[in-house]
Amino acid sequence: MTSLLGHDEQAAAFLAAMRSTRLHHAWLLTGPRGLGKASFARAAALRLLAEAADPELDGQGLDVDPEHRIARLFAARSHPDFRLVEREPWKQDEIIPEIDRKGDEPLARSIRVKQIRMLERVLSVSPALSARRAIVIDSADDLERSAANALLKSLEEPPAGTVFFLVSHMPGRLLPTIRSRCRTLRFGPLSDEQMRVVLRRALPATAPDEIDALMKAGEGAPGQALRFAGLDIGSLDAALETMARTGDPSNATRASLARSLALKAAHPRYEALLERAPALIAREARGRRGPALDRALELWGRARDLAASAIGLSLDPQATAFQLGSYVAQLAEE
Repeated sequence: MTSLLGHDEQAAAFLAAMRSTRLHHAWLLTGPRGLGKASFARAAALRLLAEAADPELDGQGLDVDPEHRIARLFAARSHPDFRLVEREPWKQDEIIPEIDRKGDEPLARSIRVKQIRMLERVLSVSPALSARRAIVIDSADDLERSAANALLKSLEEPPAGTVFFLVSHMPGRLLPTIRSRCRTLRFGPLSDEQMRVVLRRALPATAPDEIDALMKAGEGAPGQALRFAGLDIGSLDAALETMARTGDPSNATRASLARSLALKAAHPRYEALLERAPALIAREARGRRGPALDRALELWGRARDLAASAIGLSLDPQATAFQLGSYVAQLAEE
């Protein structure tokens, strides 16, 4: 298993608890999306199961030798004492989800109660390979209400030896009773050096200037940066920044950008624009005060609403991109 980069403080806190006699049964991993919380949860789960089966296990931090028998089972997704609960692929007889995909596969809107009830059957028997079992919920934000209530029962009366890892990007949306039964680990952005290492590992053939652009777009979140790989995100951001700085008085920059996103082949880059334009306006708003702040917030609201509805309403990409560029350009008026 690849060594987990960053989050050393969180790893140390978990390992200290794991090797004590007071390991908490539920851990809530919080922080913005894309920081590596789910990767941390899986790494912690693997280390927990490996040390439980092999008390003399070597390795630093959460690392486990990929050739270790527990690591091989884990990598093959066949470890009997590990469960990953996440949204299932969308089925054609279900209401179409909002645009949310794992690769090219659309996902269901939520983690369903039936998934948690299936988990309850697993929890009703003893672990198979050691005294420990690990459950990762990725993410707990996706639990439908009935599923959250069903999970709460297990958190209130945890089976012996079972440790839950709940990934959450927006913990304020979770049931207070779920939060109160978890120990929280808060995650922050990676440093530029750590981001560079992660991106280099994931994209070894990528040019340095694109790595730099992805680092900037990721803002310390490797998952966010990797979603933009191969989309020439640097030139997209440069066009938006030019409009925000100059106001694009001739409309040339926004028109050129809109034309480049009109073709079907450009759809992934168009989706990136739907994120990047409101994000740029939000960054600009943070540095403003008074009427200029009010204006930036108004533009951000318009850009956010347009971007959020563009895919679902099948809006014309060229027209939508041009309008988003117009909102960005109006920042220069202030």
